[in-house]
Amino acid sequence: MPTYQEWEQNVPTRVTGDPLWKMRVYRLALFLSDIGWVDVSKLAQDARTKTLADQLYTALGSIGANLAEGYSRSSGKDRVRFYEYALGSARESREWYYRGRHVLEPSVVEHRIDVLAEIIRLFLAIIPEERNRQIREESATYTWNTAENDTSIAENDPQG
Repeated sequence: MPTYQEWEQNVPTRVTGDPLWKMRVYRLALFLSDIGWVDVSKLAQDARTKTLADQLYTALGSIGANLAEGYSRSSGKDRVRFYEYALGSARESREWYYRGRHVLEPSVVEHRIDVLAEIIRLFLAIIPEERNRQIREESATYTWNTAENDTSIAENDPQG
């Protein structure tokens, strides 16, 4: 199994050249889905964990896929929604790895859960930050002067 550094050196430039590659959480998600292939193959060989293998593979792939889709959204609200889906998939993957601990090597499960913990931690920092990036105008108070049948702009209006 390659180390993260070895794996990263072999990712095609068409992937690493995308601005999305700058996000550590994306790189970790892609790495985990690649190395998870071996884990899923091992789980699929045991009849008791065959369904678990399918669930794990789907969840692992969903982390990076949802992150990529969210990153491509122009609306902060849409972006956050997909990042939340990716966070859910990371937690789901952690659950499937934990359940697969009876078939997979303990060191493998520990490593995968550690990587997932880092992914989850990053999403828990990114999501609130993205929510706060929404464009917000300073509030202005508008009043209606019925006596003059005219609008007045309050003094705290930055454009008044």
